[in-house]
Amino acid sequence: MKNAILLFLLSTSLSFAQKDKEEKDNIDSYVTSIDNLTQKAAFELVNRVNHFASTLNKEVSVAILDASGSIIVLTSGDSVGPHNTEASRRKAYTSLSTKTATLQLLRNAEQNSDTKNLNSLPELLLLSGGSPIYYKGNIIGSIGVSGGGGPENDDLIAKSAAITEIGITTTK
Repeated sequence: MKNAILLFLLSTSLSFAQKDKEEKDNIDSYVTSIDNLTQKAAFELVNRVNHFASTLNKEVSVAILDASGSIIVLTSGDSVGPHNTEASRRKAYTSLSTKTATLQLLRNAEQNSDTKNLNSLPELLLLSGGSPIYYKGNIIGSIGVSGGGGPENDDLIAKSAAITEIGITTTK
């Protein structure tokens, strides 16, 4: 009799455990958690990028977006043309959306006639200076830089956005 009661209790608890696992599996299929860039990190990245740009005697406009494409920080360089602010935002958006640095995307599009029309999409901007921002191999945001004095400078300055001591970089 004791064995029958123990068997009943064990089977009941196992069915509850199975139900809990099924509920968790069901929730996981509807909800995910993602790492995301914070405002504090975005301001630190802007400071570091501006410092790097100053070593090249450049002032730049900078856009930092979070993982969903929302603007965290948008700055306009002091002596940079006003069009560069919007260009920076669109470069950041393009790199986030395509998960590719914009200089690499531009070069890939130039080599492939099937992708040359990417520039016709309203928000994409195939100019160098945009880069995804990674943490532990996941994209947590992006950066766009404009006004650095040419495509290679904008790309170099954007890719300097890093807080390496905690693992935030522009490389996967």
